[in-house]
Amino acid sequence: MKCYADTSFLFSYYASDANSSRADAWRQDHPVALPLTPLNRLELRNALELAVFQKRLSAQAVRETWAIIESDLQSGLLTRTAFSGALFDEAELLAISHTAQVGLRSLDLLHIAAAQLTGAEELVTFDQRQAALAARIGLKTFML
Repeated sequence: MKCYADTSFLFSYYASDANSSRADAWRQDHPVALPLTPLNRLELRNALELAVFQKRLSAQAVRETWAIIESDLQSGLLTRTAFSGALFDEAELLAISHTAQVGLRSLDLLHIAAAQLTGAEELVTFDQRQAALAARIGLKTFML
């Protein structure tokens, strides 16, 4: 089954935070290829750089993390996935149909739209709003 991991999961898996042990355990049980979209990449890059600013990670730790991400891309544990303008169109449709009921942010909508466009049947996340939307549209959700 194809799975989409949002950035909350990816950060916890590749960096160290309160959710890392759960992310590591899920990944051990699910060694499937995960798409790395431009949205994931930007958001993950920014989250790691923000952690440097907040002094939770060193610049060296971020460089080492990116080396692991690149290695996972080369080995196929992550796959580069790009979209056309369809991502924003799909996210807007989700906003029209669900935001008033669930209370979503634009990034939540973009992640769920990305999951749909990759053909994912499952979402792994630590984000409750994304999990709620995923459930509403029929995606199986691993809310860790």
